[in-house]
Amino acid sequence: MPARHRSTAAVVVSALALLLGGCGGSATSARSTSKPGAPAGHATTTTATTAPVAPGGPVDIYSHDMAGDLAPQLLNVPPRVYVPESAGRGIDVIDPSTMKVIDRYDTGLDPQHIVPSWDLSTLYVTNDLGNSLTPIDPMTGKPKGPNIKLPDPYNLYFTTDGRYAIVVEEARRILAFRDAHTFALVKDVPVACRGVDHADFSADGRSAFFSCEFSGQMVKVDIPSMTVDGYLDIAGSSMQDVKLDSAGTTLYSADMKRGGVYLIDPKSFTVKGFIPTGRDAHGLYISRNTKDLYVTNRGSGTVSVIDLASQKVVQTWTIPGGGSPDMGNVSADGTVLWVSGRYNACVYAISTVDGHLIAKIPVPNEPHGLAVWPQPGRYSLGHTGIMR
Repeated sequence: MPARHRSTAAVVVSALALLLGGCGGSATSARSTSKPGAPAGHATTTTATTAPVAPGGPVDIYSHDMAGDLAPQLLNVPPRVYVPESAGRGIDVIDPSTMKVIDRYDTGLDPQHIVPSWDLSTLYVTNDLGNSLTPIDPMTGKPKGPNIKLPDPYNLYFTTDGRYAIVVEEARRILAFRDAHTFALVKDVPVACRGVDHADFSADGRSAFFSCEFSGQMVKVDIPSMTVDGYLDIAGSSMQDVKLDSAGTTLYSADMKRGGVYLIDPKSFTVKGFIPTGRDAHGLYISRNTKDLYVTNRGSGTVSVIDLASQKVVQTWTIPGGGSPDMGNVSADGTVLWVSGRYNACVYAISTVDGHLIAKIPVPNEPHGLAVWPQPGRYSLGHTGIMR
């Protein structure tokens, strides 16, 4: 994640120069050798309700996220990839059929993520330093209506019942519970950790687990009471993206400093393992068959494939010439992993069949939390498309 609250002059980079230069360079980052510390205690966990059950199979919270299983209201939505320029003030729109940028427009200063709304009707651009959300109509691919003024919206999530939006005010160290439609403030929940940014929810939706990038912690939030339920300290870590496995029993959290993912028990809120993947492990994405977890290793220019059943890395895909794979998601048919090249001024389209690089598409100004849309699922929990 880039340095916070830079000046406008510092974040606006020449788009023309980057486009002419193409996708180049490579990311560098020191790798920490810190060992995980003893996990902290936790508060009492509420009893879970029954999770979704896949037809003919065990519990699978992603049973509605299978390839091509689009909600009826999304069947006619044109496929597009929306890319925020986190060191700029706008987004780029890619046509996945041609692998080319087809549109670009301003949204607000420092857009970080493109977030599908809970009801799948709108995409929101989180303009962090612009203190606003830009609503986008997925049918047209264009903004609809004026920006929504909010303080410090680094990231955005929605509770599983669709009642609340949770605006992640990272710099302010606040999780703001707001009405999911009007964004009227319901309750500010301060957190005692630094760099709160990414999250996922328990299988029953009663808990949310947020990573704290700058203080080496996770924070558990009780959704019904809108209160902090406990912290998990992981010494020497820099926690990033968070993803629950398909069985709802293991929470994965990427650690940039140690270069891998922690396995966390969501009930006891304790660390139960670690899987090394690559330098600057950052983004986490579930495959459309819900069997694999894709881990983007931003500092090593690779993507690791973790088999969720064995909890082992089974493949490592390397971006030719190096790269900085950051955040994105999987195509609706499950055949392409789309991720931003944060420090290489491009977007990568990677085959999930054999890991080969399909395309590098030039985009300027540090592309970050891109969204692939439409995606399978009944509703969105936010970020770049956590669908269930």
